[in-house]
Amino acid sequence: MPKIAVIGGSGFDSRAFLRGFKQEIVKTMYGNVLLFVKGKVIFLPRHGKNKTIPPHKINHKANLCALNLLGAEKIFGICSTGSLKEAIKPGTVVIPDDYVDFFPDSFIEFEMKCVTPELNKEMRERLKAAAKKAKLKAKNKAVYVQAKGPRYETKAEISIIKKWGDIIGMSLAREATLARELAIPYAALCTVDNYANGIAKGKISQSAVEKAANKNFKKALKVIMEIIKKNR
Repeated sequence: MPKIAVIGGSGFDSRAFLRGFKQEIVKTMYGNVLLFVKGKVIFLPRHGKNKTIPPHKINHKANLCALNLLGAEKIFGICSTGSLKEAIKPGTVVIPDDYVDFFPDSFIEFEMKCVTPELNKEMRERLKAAAKKAKLKAKNKAVYVQAKGPRYETKAEISIIKKWGDIIGMSLAREATLARELAIPYAALCTVDNYANGIAKGKISQSAVEKAANKNFKKALKVIMEIIKKNR
């Protein structure tokens, strides 16, 4: 079976996942990366072991380079998102099929090379099947809009952005583009932890979003565990 990587987000409680994993530090030309390995599974906490790295400071190039050096053949991202649509309620699990990112990271600097971004269809189907196996209903068609962070968006920004997509977050598209440049298939499982500013009826608080993310983590964990079972 291929070696798979799981990139966990702010709501992903790695303590419940990492039993039996060995901690490693991988040195890359972009910086050192902390990750965990067990057999054919690699886990990378994108915010660091203790969740101290804010979204706009994540070293995506180093992270993806490290996964490539360890031989990852498929990458599954777990992402916390806000909903841009009233119909997509907090608590929903989403498997996006496309994304918007006008300022992506890139490994390409001094060569004429273009790649066509994508979220891998076969991997999205695997996530869909895993969600069904875990008895979770997942929304399988949605557009993810990349935000820079670390702040939430203004209501005016959301009034424009909601026309572009269905959910918004601060990590998925960066990872997906870099993975594509490395020719590593990538797909993501997103939990909707809040309505975006302007969609929500009240104010958004970080504590409420974090509380929802921690609750929704259990859903994401069920799906990822099904993926790992199939990869043994």
